[in-house]
Amino acid sequence: MFIDKARIYVEAGNGGDGMSSFRREKFVERGGPNGGNGGRGGNVILRADNSLNTLIDFRYKRKFIAKRGDKGGISNMTGHRGEDVIIKVPLGTVVRDDETNIMIADLTEDGQEFVAAKGGRGGKGNACYATSTKRAPTFAEKGEPGTKGWLRLELKLLADVGLVGYPSVGKSSIISRVSAARPEIAAYHFTTLTPVLGVVRLSEEQSFVLADIPGLIEGAAEGVGLGHDFLRHIERTKVLLHVVDVSGCEGRDPIEDFEKINHELEAYSAKLARRKQLVVANKMDLPDSEDNFVLLKEYVEAKGYEIMPVSAATGEGLQDLMWKAWEMSRQYVAEPEEEIGVIDEGDPDSFEIIRGAEDADFEVKGKNIERLVAMTNFDNEEALYRFQLIWKRLKIEEALLEAGIQEGQTVRILDMVFNYQKSKWADKK
Repeated sequence: MFIDKARIYVEAGNGGDGMSSFRREKFVERGGPNGGNGGRGGNVILRADNSLNTLIDFRYKRKFIAKRGDKGGISNMTGHRGEDVIIKVPLGTVVRDDETNIMIADLTEDGQEFVAAKGGRGGKGNACYATSTKRAPTFAEKGEPGTKGWLRLELKLLADVGLVGYPSVGKSSIISRVSAARPEIAAYHFTTLTPVLGVVRLSEEQSFVLADIPGLIEGAAEGVGLGHDFLRHIERTKVLLHVVDVSGCEGRDPIEDFEKINHELEAYSAKLARRKQLVVANKMDLPDSEDNFVLLKEYVEAKGYEIMPVSAATGEGLQDLMWKAWEMSRQYVAEPEEEIGVIDEGDPDSFEIIRGAEDADFEVKGKNIERLVAMTNFDNEEALYRFQLIWKRLKIEEALLEAGIQEGQTVRILDMVFNYQKSKWADKK
């Protein structure tokens, strides 16, 4: 089964908690803090693998969660790093953020990797907080949460040349003749339900990958028929072989078919409509083909396209067609691909105050304040004091007062809910 789209959840491991401990060794005077740092959490990594050609594995498993780092130990020992989770995907996989639709990775080379979710750093042990004025800190930091979220995977086949055209024009017959690919061939429409790849070997040194794309029909770019699901697979091709049935045996006009398919390509992507295109007049062995070919040739050449007559049934003209397709692919000049975006998280110190939040009077949302809450041990007085200092530096209390908070009201940050009490520095500027 060919699956070319998937939605997955990735969650990196949290960092391990730092350790709070002190040296207690015989004959060692003034044993100081020696709590080690926690280990970094494991990453979730996407890795391109040329042995895969579909995203079907993600039909059965959609959640990928890495392990957290180990806690820090005594004697300044750092905890073990969490094990990474490696997810293998086919070459040509595009990764998008599910919420913003921004493309954040394009995996086109074997072994290419992308860190889809980054493990949190380990919390610092109390040894890291020892100073000349504070020689015995008792608190340690909790591990940083790993990143997590939903991603969308889209597969775009990596082929040099793509066969496009109406159903039953002979695309499958052509690829079966010129390569080892064996698509289903029958006397009815839509026999090809999934893209088919075949390697065309012209000589020991000349070869290319040919893709047979399921037949397009009028309205495909808007979702009509089967071909609209696979238009993305010809976006990477260097050359399009536009196959037209010149026999007219099904009562269709070859010129009208040619124009309709080009309209669908342009409606889907203006860049795709500019792709090099070679018109292939197939079924030249059937009656009326010669007369129709003359009319089609005159029409397409007037529009600047080359045309070649072939017969997939007899094999006539296919060898010359493949050599021409190879030559055109060698002359291809790539247009800029869609840019890989970066999700802008803004200033990490910035935050947002939300009134009337669920199960609290106010909610504070922001990268650094949420990270601080997740990494603070509120059962330790020194850690709580450090939290209050950073809270003051970020000027969150000032913002809450401007939003109208009153003593005794509740404030939620992540899963923590606080009862607000006005601090001694709240009125100081």
